[in-house]
Amino acid sequence: MAFQDNSGDIILDVVLTDEGRRRLARGDGSFRVVKFALGDDEINYSLYDYNASTAQKDLSILQTPILEAFTNNMSSMKSKLMTLTQQNLQYLPILKLNTVANNSVKTYGSIGNFVIATDDNTEDNSHLGLTTSIGFDSDNNVIVGVLFGQNPDIGGGYIKIDAGIHSTDVSTIDPSLVETQFQIEIDNRLGGVVDKDGKTFLSPTAIDDDNIATYIISKNSDPKFVFTPSQKQLTATSSPINGPLASTLEFKIFSSMGLRNSSYLFDTIGTTTAVENNAGASPAIPTIDTIVRVSGLTTGYAIDIPVRFAKL
Repeated sequence: MAFQDNSGDIILDVVLTDEGRRRLARGDGSFRVVKFALGDDEINYSLYDYNASTAQKDLSILQTPILEAFTNNMSSMKSKLMTLTQQNLQYLPILKLNTVANNSVKTYGSIGNFVIATDDNTEDNSHLGLTTSIGFDSDNNVIVGVLFGQNPDIGGGYIKIDAGIHSTDVSTIDPSLVETQFQIEIDNRLGGVVDKDGKTFLSPTAIDDDNIATYIISKNSDPKFVFTPSQKQLTATSSPINGPLASTLEFKIFSSMGLRNSSYLFDTIGTTTAVENNAGASPAIPTIDTIVRVSGLTTGYAIDIPVRFAKL
């Protein structure tokens, strides 16, 4: 990975996606480029100088070094450009992680991530006569920020994403900007996506050669995951978005069989981290830190959610 020198001639640096390379490798003449994406992840638009001369206003932006193209889909093109037919829009919707609606959607401790209790033992060791657990506290209450990876239907927290306009200057969202579909990307070796109730397990739409699973979730076909909140029922503490909400995505993460039944992934890509248990102590246990990316397919807006898989 490196930066391209953008101070002189414009450089066009293009790579094929994993799917594009797979089709090219067929060698049967069926390969055709029918889609491409543009992004502006590296650009800081606050560098636009309104006080400069006409030719100098955007010079700092045009000369910003940009990353060379690379094929890892979880590291590139987070912010894709979009085409708007309406030219008079003053605000665009964003996605925000909702950690204020209730205790079940809050993150874990001061770390700001979600902890996935990988197996039954990690969720609750009380049935084994042990005194340590990650999922429940000493009063058998779910510890805030902990999701149950093996038994998502018996409790634990969940992840809540709000899509809307973060401004009180507008009261409605243009229908063409309403998020009705979301894309969730997660390392398939570690886990998958299940609904808030822990009962509807989704199958990935695709899994790439880096083991990144993609889930496409639609409001029409997946109402347990995506819904339109009632604006009248919202309170000041309902959402981190201070303005009209277009849609809400709610889901849990379940742990993979590989994490439940083996320590191999914890030994190879994990580490040991202090995680609080129900006795108030923080023993060092095997953990794997990763990112779950959620994107709105209407606007292309994406956010990364830090997640930690833990196993006693």
